[in-house]
Amino acid sequence: MFAIIQAAGWPIWPLLFASVIAVALIIERSITLRAAKIVPPTLLDQVVAVYRRQGVSPEIIERLAKDSPLGEVLAAGLRNHASPRHVMKEAIEETGRAVARDLERFLTTLGTIATAAPLLGLFGTVVGMIEIFGSQAPTGTNPQQLAHGISIALYNTAFGIAIAIPALIFYRHFRNKVDGFVVDMEQAAAKLVDIIHGERGDYRAGAA
Repeated sequence: MFAIIQAAGWPIWPLLFASVIAVALIIERSITLRAAKIVPPTLLDQVVAVYRRQGVSPEIIERLAKDSPLGEVLAAGLRNHASPRHVMKEAIEETGRAVARDLERFLTTLGTIATAAPLLGLFGTVVGMIEIFGSQAPTGTNPQQLAHGISIALYNTAFGIAIAIPALIFYRHFRNKVDGFVVDMEQAAAKLVDIIHGERGDYRAGAA
């Protein structure tokens, strides 16, 4: 491996640095963006059951907000359970935007690596071509310099493509997962709003 890096020349180092960052981000996002951790499947039912049994208290809201991103969105709705429907929905939407932005953390960096890696490989190719042309001399071609230039050109191109392909695949995969989580949270929050305001409407109708 070290021989390949040595043959690829100094332009390979930015690519290696980018690959290390990409691998770290892929591992971190794979651990973080898990459905059970972002949108627990039974959380909404638990929240509704607690709301009907105990009502709303600061302790319940605080515990819910720390549970998961979905819990944070639902907690924003419960904080405004006594407010009109549109106020409750606005609070949920505002918190939802902040949660979605947090879920998208590091994805821009991963997408940038996927875009920049082929360009870094192309830069190495250009450096290799310069080495190749530099091997041409009036007295003849320097075989060692020519071989070194070819190595730089080919290895950097290959490394750039090899880094860009998985980075792009995982970037699109994580983006799709985040979009799915956002939709799931929106649906759960809408159900919570309907349940709370529907029950309040039933209560008022019964009182009348």
